[in-house]
Amino acid sequence: QVHLVESGGGSVQAGGSLRLSCTISGYSYSTKCTAWFRQAPGKEREGVATICTPGFSRYFAASVKGRFTISEDDAKKTVYLQMNSLAPEDTAMYYCAADVYTLQPLVARSFGYWGQGTQVNVSS
Repeated sequence: QVHLVESGGGSVQAGGSLRLSCTISGYSYSTKCTAWFRQAPGKEREGVATICTPGFSRYFAASVKGRFTISEDDAKKTVYLQMNSLAPEDTAMYYCAADVYTLQPLVARSFGYWGQGTQVNVSS
């Protein structure tokens, strides 16, 4: 059974940084895309960043490109989302998701495995 656990959320002032972690257990497929999505109250879930293996291809939403990076530590089975230059509009619940390789790596319906989410609050 695939299980995803997020951590690292919290409150930060605008301009600050946070690093989210997503630890995955029970995943045994030969390809994997791991994505971070976010959802603010009253808004649709938005794909933020995705990393796919093998190959470590990375994909970013335009709204976070240049500010967020995504990486994976295979030994720790953990994917990280480093968020820099945070702004109030980044405030949301952040979810980790995983599934086999997809041609739509920032689309929520591409992912069947989801974590419970971690809250990020950015104050001005």
